[in-house]
Order: sequence, then C-alpha cells, then structure tokens
Amino acid sequence: MLAIAAGVALCISACQPSTKTNQPEESSTPKTTVQNVNVPVFQADSAYNYTAKQVSFGPRIPKTPAQEKCAAWLIAQLKPLADTVYIQRTTVIGPKNVSLPCINIIAAFNPAATQRILLLSHWDTRPTADQDAFNRTKQLDGADDGASGVGVLLEVARQLHAQKPTAGIDILLTDVEDYGVSEEENSYCLGTQYWAKNPHIRGYKANYGILLDMVGGRGSRFFMEGGSQQYAYGPMKMFWDVANRLGYSDYFRYENIGTSITDDHVYVNTMAHIPTFDIIALQQNGNFVPHWHTTNDNMSVIDKRTLQVVGQTLLEVIYRQPFEY
Repeated sequence: MLAIAAGVALCISACQPSTKTNQPEESSTPKTTVQNVNVPVFQADSAYNYTAKQVSFGPRIPKTPAQEKCAAWLIAQLKPLADTVYIQRTTVIGPKNVSLPCINIIAAFNPAATQRILLLSHWDTRPTADQDAFNRTKQLDGADDGASGVGVLLEVARQLHAQKPTAGIDILLTDVEDYGVSEEENSYCLGTQYWAKNPHIRGYKANYGILLDMVGGRGSRFFMEGGSQQYAYGPMKMFWDVANRLGYSDYFRYENIGTSITDDHVYVNTMAHIPTFDIIALQQNGNFVPHWHTTNDNMSVIDKRTLQVVGQTLLEVIYRQPFEY
C-alpha cells in the first residue's frame, strides 16, 4: 500500500499517486437559486439490498461468469427506471498486455435538460485481496469498494424515476476499474478511460460529475481529496456544505489531509474535461480504510447509516440546488 502522510499523493482504489500540476479550472456554470421542492427520502434499506445483491454474484472480476451475471442484473434494474440505457461492450488492455472484457452501463434521466450532472461508480472488484494480512491471493467481495457506490446510485435511479428532477442526470457504472498494478498508473480505471475517449453520446458534456467509491463502510469519513479540489472545488464544496447542513458533519469533513488520489475522476477531469470530484472514505492520516483490498471488504462492513448520509445528500443536491456553487 502506498498510503503516505499528508501533503504527499497516495495510492487508492484506482490507486496511484497523482502527478497533476495544472491549476483548478474556472467554472462557467450558471448560478441558480435553491429550489423549493420536496426532496425524496433516500431509502437506505434499498441501497443496502442493491449492494448485497451485487456481492451475491461473487467477485465481479473481468473474464468471470460473475461479471456477465452482474452486468445483466444491473441493466435489468436500470432499464425500467431510466429514459435511456446505453451499454458499452468493449475490450481493454490490462497489465501484462492481457485483454479484458469491459462492460460500461450508462443510464440517462431527463435527456432534454441541457444542464446535467454525471454520477459514476465502478462495479467490478479487484482480482485478489492484495492488502490482506493473511492471504493476498484470495478473492474479495468488494462490498464497499465497488458495490456500495453502485448500490447508492441504483437507489438514486429509483427516486429519479419516481420524481423527475429539473436537472439532467446521467449514471455511469464503469467496469475494469480495479485490475491495475501499482507500477503502471494508467492500468487502473480502464472502463472510465474508454468512456472518456468514447462517450455514450458524441460530444457529451455535463456541468460536473460526482464519483462514489467506497461510500458504505461503517464510520466512514469523507475528506476533500486534492485532485477533486483542483478540478471541481465549487461543486465539491457545495456538496460538503449541503451534507453539513443536513447534520452529517461527522461524515463530510473539511480538514485538509493533503491527499490526492488517482481514481476514475482523474480521467473524467483530464480526458472528458468534466469537473468531477471523488467521494471516498479515508482515514484522518490519509491512509485507506482498514478493509481496503482485503477479504474484510464484505457485507459486514456495510452500514445503512453511511449509505443514507451519502444518498440523502446526493438527492438534496440534485433536487434542491443542483448548480448552486
């Protein structure tokens, strides 16, 4: 694990030190007023069940039956909810020149809206628990690292279908995020890299994006990641402010721990040029949460309260102040 003290980049779920040096981009997003609407209530039980269902397929590793079974289930969940579902099936090249099947799934809501938010999470699992204290060759469930973010977004999709938002929302579930090796920074996030080069709609743009990665663990703390501040500080600060206003200050922290992460949001920022921030659980010292890339990343670490905090904040932003930053 390359988890280092504050002020130095660390390695995380896509997980290599960030080398970006350019300054934050100025946002041209128009300001809007906070909308007086009834915000749906996020159902944590639903998000928990969505998470558990993904885990039930077994590790969602490329080239395994679990990959195909889980992909088919995800598509089946989204098709009745979204206005349009796009499926990207391709082959990406992983470490040691291995060919890997990749299935990206995109669900579009309110497609006529010109002002849009991109929500994304990866749904694959790392091939082995390479940070495990006892057996680093074993497979892991990836309940938090992968399934929790997707579980939250599936529940959000259910709410978007029930109550149409004024903003356009696109949910991107990316594959082959966690197959990489530390020696090759760009060997991670292969599904997102493919989508950034080949978006589901030609010339696709969103005002900003929100990445969910490890958002279900008990006692999670979410700090403002360095690359997210660099590229998407405005919408990220708005999200943190909303979470704190809702009473979730124990989860969404303002302390600067000096940590930058190479995760899916890096490629959305640098390749798709959509300002995107990462919501990901870290420890105060900048290290990963203890279950990261271990066999302990199973349903026992998933907490409905954490899912509720992240999901309700997301709905509050989407329905009440999607572009107020």
